[in-house]
Amino acid sequence: MSGMKDIVCAPDDRLMTECAPIERVDGSVKALAKRMLKDMYASDGCGLAAPQVGALVQLVVIDVDHADGEGSKNPYVLVNPKVVVADGPERTTSEGCLSFPGISVEVSRPSHVVVEARNLDGDLMRYEAQDNLLAVCLQHEIDHLHGITMVDHLSPAKRIAALRDYQEAVAAGALPGETSTE
Repeated sequence: MSGMKDIVCAPDDRLMTECAPIERVDGSVKALAKRMLKDMYASDGCGLAAPQVGALVQLVVIDVDHADGEGSKNPYVLVNPKVVVADGPERTTSEGCLSFPGISVEVSRPSHVVVEARNLDGDLMRYEAQDNLLAVCLQHEIDHLHGITMVDHLSPAKRIAALRDYQEAVAAGALPGETSTE
């Protein structure tokens, strides 16, 4: 699919880079958001951050309703998102990432999150999620904007194992959107 070849995969310095805030939502930002949504859907992802398509700006797209490729599309576009609350008991879930095809890893994150961001109309939006895929996805994608990937949340030994599994998966032909449940 066309979106898969646009996805930046590890190891790539752009995935470890702090992204610049977007100063103004203009046509280029709207076009980038549209492209990101297209790439996310083509790769059967539920979220995508701008550095994952090579753009080092603070832009995220999310659609957890369409996560399995079956539901109706209900995308969120977040410009300059900021986590303003991350609390609640830690929750461990299996996470995959379009930039790490072929693997999934167990990541612990706060179970409750509140995020503020602008939408494409420039309106300030507030998103709140608890104990669900949206809570995980918001934190995962916003991490990307700060150069943090899911493997950065692992202990050194688990990180080494995950990166070895990733290298093996890529060598076996894994593509963005494919994850392992092992």
